[in-house]
Amino acid sequence: MRYVSTRGEAPSVGFIDAILSGLAPDGGLYVPEAWPSFTRAEIAAFAGRPYAEVAAEILAKFVGDEIARDDLEQMCAEAYASFTHAAVVPVRQISPGGFVAELFHGPSLAFKDVAMQLLARLSDHVLGAQRRNQTILCATSGDTGGAAVEAFRGRPNTKIVVMFPNGRISAVQRRFMTTATEDNVRCVAVDGDFDDCQAILKTALSDASLKQAVGLSAVNSINFARIVAQCVYYFTAAVALGAPHREVAFAVPSGNFGDGFAGYVAKRMGLPIARIIIATNSNDILARAFDEGRYVRGVTAPTQSPAMDIQSASNFERLYFECVRRDGLETARAFAAFAETGVLDIPPQALSTMRETFTGVAISEVETTRTIVATLRETGELIDPHTAVGVAGMHHARSVTSAPIVVLSTAHAAKFPETVEAATGETPVMPRSAAHLADKSERFDELPADAGAIKTYVRAFAEG
Repeated sequence: MRYVSTRGEAPSVGFIDAILSGLAPDGGLYVPEAWPSFTRAEIAAFAGRPYAEVAAEILAKFVGDEIARDDLEQMCAEAYASFTHAAVVPVRQISPGGFVAELFHGPSLAFKDVAMQLLARLSDHVLGAQRRNQTILCATSGDTGGAAVEAFRGRPNTKIVVMFPNGRISAVQRRFMTTATEDNVRCVAVDGDFDDCQAILKTALSDASLKQAVGLSAVNSINFARIVAQCVYYFTAAVALGAPHREVAFAVPSGNFGDGFAGYVAKRMGLPIARIIIATNSNDILARAFDEGRYVRGVTAPTQSPAMDIQSASNFERLYFECVRRDGLETARAFAAFAETGVLDIPPQALSTMRETFTGVAISEVETTRTIVATLRETGELIDPHTAVGVAGMHHARSVTSAPIVVLSTAHAAKFPETVEAATGETPVMPRSAAHLADKSERFDELPADAGAIKTYVRAFAEG
């Protein structure tokens, strides 16, 4: 299996080089040269199998012969043994035709654990075999950073620097990063929003001298291994509800579009997905893109679902590349123009192709709060504000699909206690696995939203 850049100017690479590089040398994102697939019989055979086994089957399609199958199976088994639910991602019903896939049973109580626990083991395996070290720079809107720290803390071949927007994530999200005491972890509060952090990350990854000097890589969803690992729960959830013998739809709370694009990957592999509902908060660049055909960057507004406070969704470039028939020059032109002007007009044929799978819907702050309250009243369960955006999106989608809809519940309610309590009057109980965080001291540095300052910090840490 070879991987190509969405911008068409970088040589193809294998799976290992793709995941260790993160961003391609031409600034594009890696995608497989050709999409692998499963037959209906192979998908049906996933029913009842342990999550780790299904993950190994799917990952093997993308890894090829670069990692021995026994090693791959062991890494999957170890990654998902860290989850507190035997099913890893259990699915439960919340309404007629409405279901929730609980993605928050990992170490940092968020869906990013599903991919990050596996990515850390893949990286360790490869780096150990090659006797190499790497430095990870991570930009987070809240949950990626905590999952990355939990996955990479203490690992001998990796140093990790996590950037988060200062004052724009919940205290619990922050503490999953800043209470780590291992010497290979550093956290930076950036004076800006997530889009600033993401832009700095891309600038750093495009710096060839820095990349070579410190072995710079990324674990954001620009890293294709994250996408592969996230598409696994689309298969397990859909099969639990009768796939491939019937179609299933998904409602996905969306910010950087990694989770949404993972659903597209699952569909390309043969999973019968009726529709993917991309549910955003008021930072609705994706919802507007699918609705209006214009991908237009606005001003990022702070909301009660901060992990989705994004106005530049990295993985949209991957979808655009696919929908302009893999024209790398067109993709490079479009996203260079978007970087300069903040506007991208989606070609009509590409937009039509996107709309075959995706529906966008923006959920207001008022509706998010009402959904938290209504879900508690109707099910007895507290949900976090991101999941609430997905549940509200599910209700809107009843007009576009009659298939069962699975909401991706991306975080535990206890990660946003103030928001949930303000809406319902009830404080979510922190799981025992994370209760210790409140008593630990924090460690982080504060820096301006300046790529030069961050690059200097990363180099000093990596070489120190």
